[in-house]
Amino acid sequence: MEPTETTVANASLTRRGFMAGAGAAAVSFAVMEPGLVRGSAANSKINLGLIGCGGRGTWIAKLFKQHGGYNVIAVADYFQDRIDSAGNELEVPQANRFPGIKGYLKLLEKVDAVAIESPPYFHPEQAAAAVEAGKHVYVAKPIAVDVPGCLSIEDSGKRSTVNKKCFLIDFQTRADPFYKEALRRVHQEKAIGAIAFGEATYHATCPFGRMYDAWRKDPEGSENRLRAWGLDKVLSGDIITEQNIHTLDVMNWIMGVPPVWAVGTGGRKFRPVGTCFDTFSVLFQYPNNVGITFSSRQMEGFDTKPDGIRNRMFGTEGVLETEYGGQVIIRGKGDHFYRGGSSPGIYQDGAVANIKTFHESVTGAKFDNPTVETSVRSNLVTILGRTAAYGNRLVTWDEMLKAKEKLDANLKGLKV
Repeated sequence: MEPTETTVANASLTRRGFMAGAGAAAVSFAVMEPGLVRGSAANSKINLGLIGCGGRGTWIAKLFKQHGGYNVIAVADYFQDRIDSAGNELEVPQANRFPGIKGYLKLLEKVDAVAIESPPYFHPEQAAAAVEAGKHVYVAKPIAVDVPGCLSIEDSGKRSTVNKKCFLIDFQTRADPFYKEALRRVHQEKAIGAIAFGEATYHATCPFGRMYDAWRKDPEGSENRLRAWGLDKVLSGDIITEQNIHTLDVMNWIMGVPPVWAVGTGGRKFRPVGTCFDTFSVLFQYPNNVGITFSSRQMEGFDTKPDGIRNRMFGTEGVLETEYGGQVIIRGKGDHFYRGGSSPGIYQDGAVANIKTFHESVTGAKFDNPTVETSVRSNLVTILGRTAAYGNRLVTWDEMLKAKEKLDANLKGLKV
């Protein structure tokens, strides 16, 4: 996937800008012949292929290389220029660079594992093919743009476990020590008591300005839509799924169960191009009459504060506050108070931690794949909110699952 420059703490600090955070320490490993690594040799390098050679894909592939336990040996993307740019940076041989909408299938013949960083619309199909080919899978969030896609990822995760393969979904917040400890206290020690209500926000500027020109050239053309996928509500899942999933995942993590229903609204009122909304406002209703309000924007905030990716949960004995890249704290009396801390490098540090976990799982034969279930639910939460906002109506969780609405990008004429 492409990097998306999203405002976090202020207009000059972006979520993608966290790339400047600490990198991974290199570790020395012995190299086995290609094709021999299947997760049993702790001193072996994993031959990895990158599917999706945009800015984020190339960036995260470099982190895989820096880890020291991977050889990045193949790349695939629809666009040849992206393949060549990434291939040159990653020193991938010309013979292992695969263009076209189905180029990733040739990549699967070369590797032991894949990192899927393509537009979200393609994640379920590409992950399923990788699992079918017997590969370990590392996939970016969001995992899908619709309910059938989420269910496909869920099935791929289960099949990976049965087939003794690893399947990891990359959420940076769930690897952060301050988030992990705060949520442990909330869940195990009831640090904020019974939850009464909450709020979740993702307020940022538009991260897709660099795609405007590509969209304007031919907004109906499949190739231009694919190059400007972040502006297309089907290819991206709209901002509530593609971007806002970060704060809605924390909401899902806190609550531990899915919402009962959601009602919402939204629209495109600021962005001059594309089919995505640039604002969402949603109320999620949870069991026991716990309401959580959610709002997002991709527009100039004129320095209004607070902005960024935030959650606040109010309980009978305390308040949990989280900010992506900022302070994570529990405000309460006595033992309930948790000072927490901030992780300004969370964007990179979280990815580095997940890459490390993926390697340890492959080489240590750990195939429980715990990130799948929670990630599927978080993705479905975004789809529930989107469905409610698109229809300006109340939509229940059960109704959404039963409908199984499938999005069709209608990408006619693309090269195979």
